[in-house]
Amino acid sequence: MGMKVLVIGSGAREHVIAATLLKGASVDEVTVAPGNPGMELDGIRTTRIDPSNHAALIEFMQSSNYDWALVGPEVPLMHGIVDDFREVGLKAFGPTRAAAQVEGSKDFAKQLMARHAIPTAAYRAFTDYEAAAAYVMEHGAPIVVKADGLAAGKGVTVALDTQTALKALEDIFVEHRFGNADLKVVLEDFLEGQEFSLMSFVNGTEFWPMPISQDHKRAYDGDKGPNTGGMGAYSPVPQISDETVKTAIDTIVRPTVKALAEEGTPFTGILYAGLIATEEGPKVIEFNARFGDPETEAVLPLLTSDLGESINAILNNEQPTFTWRTDATALGVVLASDGYPGNPKKGTPVPAIDTDADSHIYYAGVKKPKHPENLNPADLAASTSLVSSSGRVLVYETLAPTLKAAQTKIYDTLDALDTTGFFYRHDIGAKALEAVVPDSKQ
Repeated sequence: MGMKVLVIGSGAREHVIAATLLKGASVDEVTVAPGNPGMELDGIRTTRIDPSNHAALIEFMQSSNYDWALVGPEVPLMHGIVDDFREVGLKAFGPTRAAAQVEGSKDFAKQLMARHAIPTAAYRAFTDYEAAAAYVMEHGAPIVVKADGLAAGKGVTVALDTQTALKALEDIFVEHRFGNADLKVVLEDFLEGQEFSLMSFVNGTEFWPMPISQDHKRAYDGDKGPNTGGMGAYSPVPQISDETVKTAIDTIVRPTVKALAEEGTPFTGILYAGLIATEEGPKVIEFNARFGDPETEAVLPLLTSDLGESINAILNNEQPTFTWRTDATALGVVLASDGYPGNPKKGTPVPAIDTDADSHIYYAGVKKPKHPENLNPADLAASTSLVSSSGRVLVYETLAPTLKAAQTKIYDTLDALDTTGFFYRHDIGAKALEAVVPDSKQ
């Protein structure tokens, strides 16, 4: 009898996690809470339990005899969901509230790195607008402004002039654009180079790195427009050398895992290191305490071992086995609603995209239409019978022998669709095919 696993979250990241768990022989049943109706097209169960309702999730796990849970998004982790599960004897794959501060507080992460000489940009933290603005005027631009706390990947501004930096400070301190994230601001030196994401499975002091990926944060082609939660990703990243990755593991991942354990906040789960390859070597831009999104949609398709079996081993303090494809590239492109990230348009029929054995649709911001009879029958016929419900609607991912082949396949398909009401970037993976290294987008 295989295992039963609960995945907490509702996006494309949770869709690919659930699909990957079901691929392995060790897992028979996966339910995603709350999930989305797009996942159901893949035969994945969903239950409409809000991730903030820890008591209801516990009740579901106990009454349905689920073996363990995997926590996708950051907010439940910051709110101590793993601690709450442990208290009642349930297993959850993710860090405790204390360890999750590595993502939940930019200042906590920066201080940890400073204490343990982990390479990152020089920074200062401020709790009021005047002092922060004075520092910006004195320091000059470019400078990176980060809201301390959670801002769904949108609380970072790479300011190329002082005016942009001051406007970002105003958004945080005066306009309170990020809610609870407005108590403190971290101002960082701007780093130049190519970014890459290095995620690792972690159990206390041991860790198992995944293949690296590269995310595309800006909304539009050529790294233009506002920061988003991510518009696409690919893995592996050929322009980042194996030597750079090894250096990152030795100088960043290993000492961070060790530091968290030594300081009484041992980390179990996924440690995501957002890194930048500078002339002085790799440096940390940010840590996340969970799988990245959309990087996971480009990394997990390369996994050839049984994900459920390995996570179960980690939860039981046994040795997991992870094996990865090295003969293919995975590339995923996000289809987003017009107006994203500021004011995304909702209710647009989601186009149907043909897939094959090597490609997949991972759904995020979709729902069933409330009044399908009010939609144009022709629109519905060409759609999935789902409509958009938020900014990022889906990730279209493919595996191909080369990056160029993956790009061609994805874009030939997307460009032939009627994507009225949606947009996507046309240059995911382009940096790997360019000889010149463009400026960082941090």
